[in-house]
Amino acid sequence: MVRGESSRDRGRNRPPQRRPRTPPVRARRPAPRKRHGAKTALAVLSAATLLVTGYGWSNYRDLQQGMATSKVTEHATSDGATDILLVGADSRTDAHGNPLPDDVLAELNTSANEATLTDSIILLHIPDDGSSAVGFSFPRDTFVDIPGHGQHKINSAFSRGKDSATAATDGSGTADPAELERRGADAGRQTLLSTVEELTGVSVDHYAEVNLLGFSRITESVGGVPVCLNQPVSDELSGADFSAGEQTVSGGEALAFVRQRHGLPRGDLDRVVRQQAFLAGLTQKMLSGGVLANPGKLSDLIGSLQQSIVLDDGWDVFSFAQRLRGLAGGAVRFSTIPIEDPAYPTPDGEAVKVDTDEVRDAVNQAIEGPAPQATSGGDLAVDVLNTTERSGLAQRVGTRIEDEGLALGETGNAPARDTSVVRHAPGSDEQAARVAAMFGDLDVEEGAGVPPGHVQVLLGADFREHPAPRMAPPSKVQLDGGGESGQEPATITADDVPCVN
Repeated sequence: MVRGESSRDRGRNRPPQRRPRTPPVRARRPAPRKRHGAKTALAVLSAATLLVTGYGWSNYRDLQQGMATSKVTEHATSDGATDILLVGADSRTDAHGNPLPDDVLAELNTSANEATLTDSIILLHIPDDGSSAVGFSFPRDTFVDIPGHGQHKINSAFSRGKDSATAATDGSGTADPAELERRGADAGRQTLLSTVEELTGVSVDHYAEVNLLGFSRITESVGGVPVCLNQPVSDELSGADFSAGEQTVSGGEALAFVRQRHGLPRGDLDRVVRQQAFLAGLTQKMLSGGVLANPGKLSDLIGSLQQSIVLDDGWDVFSFAQRLRGLAGGAVRFSTIPIEDPAYPTPDGEAVKVDTDEVRDAVNQAIEGPAPQATSGGDLAVDVLNTTERSGLAQRVGTRIEDEGLALGETGNAPARDTSVVRHAPGSDEQAARVAAMFGDLDVEEGAGVPPGHVQVLLGADFREHPAPRMAPPSKVQLDGGGESGQEPATITADDVPCVN
């Protein structure tokens, strides 16, 4: 939400999208270093939206009656756009502040004597028409200014705010442990929210948090979530033990899938991709109609949400969900914030260094949409021909080509073939190579039948709309004592199950 501006003018002539409530925006530094490298665009529907979209009023009323809420946002007048902070909290209590039993902690492969850290932090921006959304993911080790606490990793903001508030209320006379837990957690949420606002320049309208137990139970309620791994993994620290390929995970296995970072090529950065790919699978499962249209699964889901989700107390989720009925997984883009150094030494250990100005620039650009890219070669048009039995494939690929600022030519079908290829007329090899790189470096060849000024994309049986992330490290860094970090992975959407590290 931008106060006093139309959505059309939002962010056009100033670096931050809008001012955070507190603390004040810092002055921009001169000539910030421009970020290079690929950005990761990931299409995923927010859990908060998914879990209510399609509900009838009676279902929402049942859900609302047992839902935990928190006084964490100020709820100023909105211009229609909505910004939501989605948090996955490594909490050892349920949403109402009650400690989890030992057997549940054992199931989740954790213990009661660990601090509450936020392993997943996502800022989701939805414009006023509700037709699309753009989100930003923050690596848990991002080194940031935490208001009132100095510079630390962003995943500690919640626990630092909570611990300070708990220490201040020790002599308040409140004896109820659950009430003390709720007060401390409220302070932790406010600290985390202020940290994200200062980093991005965005004022957060709403807050949604899911804890360890909730994450596990939600995946069980929907019948598991489809995922895919490039290689088999086995990690004792997280409990992750999976074979390669497509599979369905739920409960403690699902939690292990999104928590693992040790033993992955890019460490925590690969975990970010894991989490977002998992949410893409959850999106696909929810939008398939197999959950919200199933009374039994819907009832289980409501019970799971009441035990595990915390929302800000002023959020009319039902009305919000009504605006998003037409939102599909492919209409949501998700980017990891720009990273300056993924192996930055700090007093808190190795962290992820970011530049505040670059983060704000990236947020603004993603919200406003990228500027059309000029095509080298004048009026070059890209024709897309589907040779598979996948309905609508050429149209979907054509949309992506247009999003990249290229001119879309003909879309249609062609005789079946096993392999995908990009063909070009004589003299258009550079343009063809650019198009091929968009889809995982397809083969490029000169085609005698391609008209001048055209590039032709033939989509074969081997074509993946969202290719698996590729590790292409021109400059490698060490993460987690041996993992290597290179280029960010390719686009992921909720239209299929992407294979990840």
